[in-house]
Order: sequence, then C-alpha cells, then structure tokens
Amino acid sequence: MMPLRLADPGEVNIIKRVGGSPEVKKHLEDLGFVAGGEVSVISMMGGNIIVNVKESRVAISEEMANKIFI
Repeated sequence: MMPLRLADPGEVNIIKRVGGSPEVKKHLEDLGFVAGGEVSVISMMGGNIIVNVKESRVAISEEMANKIFI
C-alpha cells in the first residue's frame, strides 16, 4: 500500500483506504475517492495532482493525495 502521490501517471489503481480527519475523509469521499474505487493519475504539476476518479477529472493537492492509499 502506498499514497496516491507515488502512483505512476496513466496507471489504473484501486483505492485501498482513505485517511485523514473525519472532515477530510468526507470531502474526499464526496469527490469520489472511496475504498474499492478506481483512480488514475493524469498529471502532476506545481504541487497539484490531476486524477481520473469516477469518470471525472479532479485536481487535488499533494497533501490530500498523501491521505489516499492505493
């Protein structure tokens, strides 16, 4: 298990766990980051990571990506 921040761009991964405070977990789940879901990194730039999750593109910070484990 590793944080999403370390994933290779273009690789499809399965979310194993979402960490953080209850508020952070709720926010990430609202964006579609749920255990068992698929996620893939599109690009990383300037401290932000653009990912595909639930057929949507979402930009999250590296700090948030560190709370999502694949």
